Amino acid sequence: MTYPRIYLVLDNCFAIKRWVKPEQWMELAKEIGFSYVEASTDNEIDPLFSAQDYMDDWFAEVERCSKKTGVKVVNFYTGYQTYRTVGLAHHDERMVKQLKENWLFNIIERIGKCGAYGLGFCFFAIPDRVLQNPQEHKKLVEKLYDEMSDIVRFAYEQNGVKISIEQMYAPHQPPFTISDSEAYMKNVLERAGNPLYITLDTGHMVGQHRFFKPSAQEVEKSFSSSEPEIWLGGESVHKLWEEYKANGNFAEGADVVMREMEKYPYMFAEERDADTYEWIRALAKYSPIFHMQQTDGTKSAHAPFTPETNKTGIITGEKLLKAIMHSYEDEHEIQAPVEDIYLSFEIFAANVDRNRDTINGLKQTLSYWREFVPEDGMRLDELVKRL
Repeated sequence: MTYPRIYLVLDNCFAIKRWVKPEQWMELAKEIGFSYVEASTDNEIDPLFSAQDYMDDWFAEVERCSKKTGVKVVNFYTGYQTYRTVGLAHHDERMVKQLKENWLFNIIERIGKCGAYGLGFCFFAIPDRVLQNPQEHKKLVEKLYDEMSDIVRFAYEQNGVKISIEQMYAPHQPPFTISDSEAYMKNVLERAGNPLYITLDTGHMVGQHRFFKPSAQEVEKSFSSSEPEIWLGGESVHKLWEEYKANGNFAEGADVVMREMEKYPYMFAEERDADTYEWIRALAKYSPIFHMQQTDGTKSAHAPFTPETNKTGIITGEKLLKAIMHSYEDEHEIQAPVEDIYLSFEIFAANVDRNRDTINGLKQTLSYWREFVPEDGMRLDELVKRL
């Protein structure tokens, strides 16, 4: 068994609108104590609105500042700009081509030249019209597999850049379940011949409990409410629920509703999908990029790991490292496990946060995690032995 090397990484999303030049956020990363950075494209390097000569200068400045500070940009990640779109699932092929060629291929080529490890993104959402039509949904997902395969193939031609997609919260933003994540990896590997990876975010399991599939008994009981308090999936299921609530035939209605729900398997999560550590145990060995945030399990606030947030937080160094170890010791494999895992702290600063407080929160975050990863690049088995 070859265990991965573990690195602590600072996502420069904390610097958005404040420290916008590479020399500024790289100097800050060094001051805080990080040697590795993940570059968010929201911090003045989004390919769709950045001039190409500006991007040339930006990458040159990153290389220059890296030599000066010793801080290395190891990964890139999409930000809020593209997150607010349906992205690769767009209904107009011209938009898909624009995003692939002028966004993804553009930055992937640059990443390959600068020697960074990989690119991660949340780059698509399924429009509701498609969600409500199982045949259209299946067709679109197959197309997404093909689009992702094209991107992965292109990335491997650019000095082996690794592509990760981020797991999300809800049916319209796949993959939002463990099994759906596995399906993306399996289908892309089969079509592209190279692996697609998954980015696990420690706070992205707070919504799945809203999409559990109810039992027939729960459906029948729900007819006594003015609105169903359970998740029924597709709109056709809701219409049937309303019909049977009106006619009072609850037992038959529950049976009909349950059969209709079978048309929408992609609308439902399982209990394990609402558990951060279940995701890690299942998929950590396919996740070169972790997005790290403290969470109490009810919200994804991208909070730092401070003494205050850790009191109610469910993410601990001991549990996380043991869950990663479990993943690597599981003999079942979809594809080859990754050799490096970058625990990337995606800590957002609110508009009203004071700079000094933001920086102190990041220093406290690093201090906490250095208890578990004292040196970057240590092997997972070494770290677990120390627990």
